[in-house]
Amino acid sequence: MSDTSSSPAAELRFSEALTELESIVAALEGGQLDLEESLARYERGVALLRACQAKLADAEQRVTTLMGEMPATDEIDTSSD
Repeated sequence: MSDTSSSPAAELRFSEALTELESIVAALEGGQLDLEESLARYERGVALLRACQAKLADAEQRVTTLMGEMPATDEIDTSSD
């Protein structure tokens, strides 16, 4: 896996951002980081969280749009002629 910690959070794929965020949470929960490193990781985590939330909101909007383009199930003729 490539090092994504230097990439802008918004440019990462959702799975990459989520994996890095999970790693940050584990490091912060471990309690072995000094204050400056904890703050830097926390800031990166916030950026990753925002990027993930934006990607999820975009995906939800796309699904909503696609669902709006589909005919309702009561409009589909299921009878065989």
